[in-house]
Amino acid sequence: MDPKLLDILVCPVSKAPLEWNRDANELICRSSGLAYPIRDDIPVLLESEARTLTSEERLKEK
Repeated sequence: MDPKLLDILVCPVSKAPLEWNRDANELICRSSGLAYPIRDDIPVLLESEARTLTSEERLKEK
């Protein structure tokens, strides 16, 4: 994930910053509790494509 791109991307639901989860290859928004997939190096920032974070994931720090 390009750090410059990550700096400008925000969650489409909450407008909060996103965190890159390298292991799962997804962008996480703790504010909205959603994780957006990255497919073919392209973030899919659609609420309908996002998965809901577990309560443990929401509380976990970077």
